[in-house]
Amino acid sequence: MFIQTEDTPNPASMKFIIGREVVREPLDIADEEEASISPLAQNLFQISGVKSVFLGTDFITVTKDERVSWQALRPLAMAVIMDHFVTEQPVLYEQAFVQTHEAQTDDEVVRQIKELLDLRIRPALAQDGGDVAFDRYEDGVVYLRLKGACAGCPSAAATLKFGIEQMMHHFIPEVVEVRRVL
Repeated sequence: MFIQTEDTPNPASMKFIIGREVVREPLDIADEEEASISPLAQNLFQISGVKSVFLGTDFITVTKDERVSWQALRPLAMAVIMDHFVTEQPVLYEQAFVQTHEAQTDDEVVRQIKELLDLRIRPALAQDGGDVAFDRYEDGVVYLRLKGACAGCPSAAATLKFGIEQMMHHFIPEVVEVRRVL
């Protein structure tokens, strides 16, 4: 198995490209407590300095705290990831697949926003080891959560205003602003 690493625009995050499916739906795991749904994330959090783990469709983004260098952390994270996939352990525990929220019907603008996020914006952010999640749409304002490498990236505000917001304006005239939800 070959794992490729890529730097991201966020110097605290590194993208580990697995070359096979990790999860079907991206999942942001912010701490050890949230990692209880994933044996892979639990093992990554055992490495000193791991701050958060983002499971993408075919990659994993690890975010570190400032006390640790990538020179020290990268081989440890790579070993955990390699061991996990070579031993064919599940990425998520079975109960994590159960969805607890009710399905909701979206109006046309929300449907367009989600489609634009899925088709154009999320793939671009995934290249940098991140993702975006739709929170809500109210009075012309789209509220989004940045995940993975994008969550703590120094250029997150620019990504929202000059990337996502401009694209939303272009394709969905009803959108007047994009705001970040923390």
